This record gives sequence, structure tokens and C-alpha cells, in this order.
Amino acid sequence: MASLNVGNLGEYLREQRRNAQLSLRQLAEAAGVSNPYLSQIERGLRKPSAEVLQQVAKALRISAETLYVRAGILDAERDRDEVETRAVILADPSLNERQKQVLLQIYESFRKENGFGAGEPAGEDRTEQGTDADDAGSRRTAG
Repeated sequence: MASLNVGNLGEYLREQRRNAQLSLRQLAEAAGVSNPYLSQIERGLRKPSAEVLQQVAKALRISAETLYVRAGILDAERDRDEVETRAVILADPSLNERQKQVLLQIYESFRKENGFGAGEPAGEDRTEQGTDADDAGSRRTAG
């Protein structure tokens, strides 16, 4: 099933790389992967790991979760709204990184309060999930 999404992932990565005005070589260097490997991902010949996707997302300054969905790692239908919301926040050029992280923490807190946060797959910093979700956001503030 996931292999069907690899081409879609590659096309999306190429589009994001071009939007960021990066060459294949520049993105490969920024993400810490080899140029040929990144080229194979873009052409749909390789399925990257979640770690590689996270490195590429960080280099492109986009949501890793969006790449996980495109690669078939996350369930697209169940997570689509959350992923899109997070992607929009992370892509907003009018916000600095701290503001983006605070907004994401508030968003996550509201989702948990409304019963949607528990049991989600771990994303960027959502690996520590305690029972007191309201206080969890303050412990994960990125600086």
C-alpha cells in the first residue's frame, strides 16, 4: 500500500524543493542525505524512512507529518485535517519559529481537550504523551 504513494511523495518533494529554490544537491546537503539517494526518492524509486523524511522536511522547513502522509506512514484520512492545519501553521512566513511552536502547542492542547489528541502517532515532538495533556505543552517549548 505505501509503495503506491512513493511517486506522489517524490513529486511533492520536488515541488517543495523548487518552491524553496534549492537544487537537489543543496537539499541533499541540508538534509544530510546523499544526492543520488534524494534523486531516487524524488523519482519514486526509493521509499525513505521516517527519519530521512524528517530531515528533508526540516531542511525544506515544512511539516514532517505532511511527508509521512504522502509516504503512507500516517493514515491520510484520519490525520488529514490535523496535518493540514499543522502544515499551514509551519508554512506561515509571517510567524517566527517560536510563535509557530506555541501555536502548535495550543492547537494540540485544544485537540486533546476535545478528545482527539490521545493515541495519535508520534510526530515531531509528540513522543512524550502523559496523562495530563494540558501541562505537556509547556514542557516541550522549543526555543
